[in-house]
Amino acid sequence: MADFPQRTDPSEAPDPGHEPPARVARVPVKTHGGRSVPAGGRAVPEETPVALSYNGTTQAVMMASPGDLEDFAVGFTLTEGLAERPDEIRSIDIAVFDEGIDLRIWLDTRAATRFSERRRGLVGPTGCGLCGIESLGEAVRVPAHVRDETRIHAGVIREAQALMVAGQALRAETSAVHAAAFWKDGEGLIGLREDVGRHNALDKLVGALSARMDRVADWSQRRPGAGGLLLLTSRVSVEMVMKAAVLGAPVLAAVSAPTALAVRTADAAGITLVASAREDGFEVFTHPDRIDGL
Repeated sequence: MADFPQRTDPSEAPDPGHEPPARVARVPVKTHGGRSVPAGGRAVPEETPVALSYNGTTQAVMMASPGDLEDFAVGFTLTEGLAERPDEIRSIDIAVFDEGIDLRIWLDTRAATRFSERRRGLVGPTGCGLCGIESLGEAVRVPAHVRDETRIHAGVIREAQALMVAGQALRAETSAVHAAAFWKDGEGLIGLREDVGRHNALDKLVGALSARMDRVADWSQRRPGAGGLLLLTSRVSVEMVMKAAVLGAPVLAAVSAPTALAVRTADAAGITLVASAREDGFEVFTHPDRIDGL
């Protein structure tokens, strides 16, 4: 884990640090088979250690694209259960160092107390997507239940995916990143985030969509994913379903297949799981009643 300088109080002045690196670098490359490369080199995405620290204590370090960092801080905090609502986040500082980026998140008293109790219960390190869990039981915890009667026509899924692909500027430049996007009837594609990590892309989308809401709204009754379609460019593992449940998305559509645990979790969460969604069709694994035109 990268060793970033820490602050212990949000009233202290933030470290000056540096500007975050650009999301894309150009590197020299030799080609074979008649391919050509621009004179400036091949465009590749940057991958940077990003620490997420809460009230002065580092919770996780993720390898991520160095963009949309405030969205990442908010989304990760919510999907990992470190705050129950956006208004439990007091402030976010972004400190950039040679070693990477430190997202310094300050929680209110209630969330900080829960965070401290969770830290005391840790039994060891964890991997990507299940950060800071206390036990095997928490790794497969019961997801939030999505109670949303939204219906989506089958043809919309292909149309929304086409909009997502058209909006993926970083993918168009590098061909090496994941995306998460959100579509809503009457509004079209209202959010899209890209990252080298599929978990990070979804967390950034959750943060971006949360910013559209009234921060004092009753989060338990109205989630930013209500009434819409969540789109993923990746496979569907259980962590992605858990994050989708926190978002409150009634329908999740991904281009790749799900794991068995992801299917069971989506079923328990009341989420319609659509996967292997491509131009020639898709497969519906759970709650197909939300999809018209099957």
